[in-house]
Amino acid sequence: MAHRNFLDRCRLFVYTAGIAALTALLPISGAAFAQTSTIKIATIGSGNIGSTVGGFWIKAGHPVLFSSRHPEELKPLVDRLGQLARAGTVRDALAFGDVVLMAVPYGAYPQIAKEYGKEFAGKIMVDAGNAVIARDGEIAKPARENGVGLTTAKLFPGARVVRAFNILGTGRLKEMANHSPLFAIPIAGDDQEALKVVSALVREAGFEPVIVGSLQRSKLFEQTGPLYGAQMTANDMREKLKTLQ
Repeated sequence: MAHRNFLDRCRLFVYTAGIAALTALLPISGAAFAQTSTIKIATIGSGNIGSTVGGFWIKAGHPVLFSSRHPEELKPLVDRLGQLARAGTVRDALAFGDVVLMAVPYGAYPQIAKEYGKEFAGKIMVDAGNAVIARDGEIAKPARENGVGLTTAKLFPGARVVRAFNILGTGRLKEMANHSPLFAIPIAGDDQEALKVVSALVREAGFEPVIVGSLQRSKLFEQTGPLYGAQMTANDMREKLKTLQ
C-alpha cells in the first residue's frame, strides 16, 4: 500500500550535543517535499498535553495545527503560540499533519477511529493516551489487559503508531523540558522509520528519547508499568531497562 511507504525515503540527521534535525522528508504521494527542517504536525485534542507538547514543537520551528470540535475556542492558544500555530477541526488536522499527536482521553479513541480512521492511514501517530478505567469506559479494560499501544494500533490499523509523552503530566513536562542533562521520554513502536521521526521530535521538545522496543513493550511505561512516572536521565532509564528484560 502506498501510504504504508510514507517517508520511506526519509533522511534523518541526528547531530551531536543532543540536537536532532529532520532535514529531509519525502512522502510517497508522488510529489516530494523539498528538503526542509520542519514537519507539519497536528494535534487531536488541544488540552493540557496537546497544547503543551504542541507548544514545544512550535518553539522548535514546526507548524502545528491544534484541533477541536470547536476550533474557534482555540483562538487564545493560537494567538499565544504565534504564527506557526493554527486551529481547525479534526478533519482539518488530519489533512494538515504528517505527524499526528493523539492527546484526548482514551475513551474518545473508538469514536475518533469510527469517524476518521481511514484518514490516519500512513500518518505517524504519537499516541500519548492512557487508559483510565474510571474515566474511559469500555475500552479501558481491554487496553489495560492487552496494552494501550497494541489497542491503539488495532483501532487505527493504517496508522504508524508510536507511544510517547504519556508518563508525565503537563506540569512536570514543562518543568523538565530542556533540563541539563536531558530527562528521558520512553517511546515504543513497530515502525522503525516512525520511531526515528518521533525520536527527533522528542529531542526537539527538550527530552532524550529512549526506545523501549515494540508496541508490546510499551506496557513497561503504561500506568501500571515500572517506567510510568519515571523522572530520570536516558542513561538511568537504559540501566533500568536492563533489569526489566
